[in-house]
Amino acid sequence: MQQNPEPADMPKNAANPAVRAIRWAVRRRRTAARLMLHGACYGTGTAAVSIVAVWLRHLL
Repeated sequence: MQQNPEPADMPKNAANPAVRAIRWAVRRRRTAARLMLHGACYGTGTAAVSIVAVWLRHLL
């Protein structure tokens, strides 16, 4: 049995960790984009409510 197989003999799932991470990210890019949009909307809403709260507190 060979100790260090050649790259062609290695299965796809045994690729180096960087390649596996890139493949994982490419498969999930739509989910990541949706979560980023959700986070941006959540942050914008939080900022708007905070500004209104500060404005109301200043008026009272």
